[in-house]
Amino acid sequence: MRLNKYIAQAGLASRRKADELIANGRVKINDKIMKELGYDVKEGDKVEMGGSVIKPDKKLVYIMLNKPLGYVTTVADDKERLTVIDLVQDVGERLFPIGRLDYNTSGMLLMTNDGDMAYTLTHPKHMIYKTYRARVAGVLSSEKASKLARGVDIGGFVTSKSIVNIEKNLERSTIVEIQIYEGKNRQIRKMFAVVGNKVMELQRTAIGDLKIGHLKEGHYRKLTPKEIEYLKNS
Repeated sequence: MRLNKYIAQAGLASRRKADELIANGRVKINDKIMKELGYDVKEGDKVEMGGSVIKPDKKLVYIMLNKPLGYVTTVADDKERLTVIDLVQDVGERLFPIGRLDYNTSGMLLMTNDGDMAYTLTHPKHMIYKTYRARVAGVLSSEKASKLARGVDIGGFVTSKSIVNIEKNLERSTIVEIQIYEGKNRQIRKMFAVVGNKVMELQRTAIGDLKIGHLKEGHYRKLTPKEIEYLKNS
């Protein structure tokens, strides 16, 4: 089994992140640092990371978390801020988030110890739309919405086509639903900034056909077998 897949199945990181750990000398094979990304783990090999022997995890867990504001989407934070891991400590398995949500963005976050699924869902070739509900400052005209839907330059990167629906015009702001399948850093905030509307609130409400529904903020639930199958087939 390829080393990055071995680490992913141990529930420690996605395959992409595992490659980074290997390249940075964080992994040992039979007491020697292994930086060969394509190394094939053989029967009897002792694989270590962080001083602990690791083995593929047979019990795979998939959960949906309604992330509150003020939590970072990472396993650990060098600034000692609260992380999404603090919200799922009673799961009993070591989980990591699939993708990211900004510190100031709330809503649906999927978490698992299945590195293969995490790799699949975050790979750009899989066009899985994520749905967000935003409150933006000022009036968002239909012309601006059309421009966002066609794609805008957010600084060296032109976004792909998106789906933009104006839900409600308030006195000094606008409620908008936007669907994108890319995941550039702060992409939605940058997109609205291009057309002159600052994002004041942002929540992810769905990933593909999975909806956050009535899941309370700060709470999580396990995905159903049907939902897991849907993600694997995506």
